[in-house]
Amino acid sequence: ITTGNQRPINPHIYGVNFPTSASYIEHLGVTISRWGGNAETAYNPFGDFTNAGNDWYFENRGNDNADSWIEWVEGAGSDTMVAIPALDWVAKDSTSYSYPATIYPNQESFDPYNANAGDGMYPNGSWVPPLPQTNVYTPWNMSLASKWLTGLVHKPTIVTVDNEMEIASSTHQDMHPSNIGYDEELARMVNTSVMAKAALPNALVAAPSTCAWWFYWTSVIGYTDNAAHNNIDWLPWFLGQMNTASTKAGKRLLDYLDIHYYYAADTSANDAAAKALRLRMSRSLWDPTYVDESWIGTSTPQNHQGNPTCVWLIPRMQALIAQNYPGTKLSISEWSSTADTDITGGLLSADVLGIYGVYGVDSATYWATPDETGPVGLAYWLYNGYGTHFGNSSVQVNLQAPDYVNGNVLGYFASINAAKKISIVIVNKDIKPISLAVSNIPTGSYFIRHFGGEAGVAKWQTTTTFKQTDFIVVPAYTALFMQQQ
Repeated sequence: ITTGNQRPINPHIYGVNFPTSASYIEHLGVTISRWGGNAETAYNPFGDFTNAGNDWYFENRGNDNADSWIEWVEGAGSDTMVAIPALDWVAKDSTSYSYPATIYPNQESFDPYNANAGDGMYPNGSWVPPLPQTNVYTPWNMSLASKWLTGLVHKPTIVTVDNEMEIASSTHQDMHPSNIGYDEELARMVNTSVMAKAALPNALVAAPSTCAWWFYWTSVIGYTDNAAHNNIDWLPWFLGQMNTASTKAGKRLLDYLDIHYYYAADTSANDAAAKALRLRMSRSLWDPTYVDESWIGTSTPQNHQGNPTCVWLIPRMQALIAQNYPGTKLSISEWSSTADTDITGGLLSADVLGIYGVYGVDSATYWATPDETGPVGLAYWLYNGYGTHFGNSSVQVNLQAPDYVNGNVLGYFASINAAKKISIVIVNKDIKPISLAVSNIPTGSYFIRHFGGEAGVAKWQTTTTFKQTDFIVVPAYTALFMQQQ
């Protein structure tokens, strides 16, 4: 460990979407909580209604109150990130639905709990023509959004401009059936940010909350949209345009480039090969030599970026920011392990949280709400749970084991806190134990905790004494945390 080489760790990397309770926040050390997702596009704060979109038969339903949610979440010690609806409609009530069987009887499927509510799609895969939006929605605009935000008693830390707007013609086909391209999305982003900065002067704005790799680079309209914008891919174009709009407005309109990242590799079989793939695919976050083991790595690239078969997510996004809108932070407001109930999902999550710290991600919130005692929840507990904190600066770790350096079977992270105490996390992603000889680590008493092993989600914590010449043996499928006392 080389403590002289440090990089600040933003505490907001330990975030989740929709924590379940104050105790959940406290037990897992959740630092930022997001109110987002598809349903929040249709959130009506003047009645606490929303619409599920194509996640559940385009049905309206009741919703929590955003102000009350911010109050209890921040009261539990977590900052907040709240989505602002930015399309033209929000739910008008808690009972209406967009595609009734009485009008469209031959839809592909119907709600098993409400036989009259259809999914808006014919059996051949084409969309049902939507009925007038006023059947289900009420108009929404920036004046109403401003009224809502200025009236909040409890103010969010960060606001996002809607959620995955680029695919609204699918997720909210009943509300916005036409495809959204570069120009429309940018206009809505700028208008919402200008409004939010006026209504909430201290709030930070995150956008565009793009859903996936494909849409980082193009819109639903397709390559003709790129061509109409000088063949510039979506995210770099967006950053440059927000930079220009900020100069015109005389204030920064974008504080965070916000993206969603879901691994493209197929691990659904969850057999031994899929588990090994799951555990090594975190390399896509940082490794410029890791060719993605998905369509990204094998298909003809659909973007104009360098090294296009390697995701190389964090450094790539940081480079786009530096080139197009310097000073913008990086947020990943949705990410997932692909297997919340499997130990490999927890080990991957522990690896990812360490990577976010090493590579300087500024905010990250897991989608959606990991089980507090499940594998992913234990990854949060490992770093930040019950008042224990990993550290506020990442420090360099030198590993002289060629088989482990590439990150396929071992994650290794170290930090230092304000009291100059060292913390170490080692994630053994291998199916056999790993023995590591360590050096340049302070001796003395260490608090340790770990989860995993043969029992899968078993956890344990204790204290031990560490000697300069000690070996650390980490059992198979185990994540270990050590903190100098």
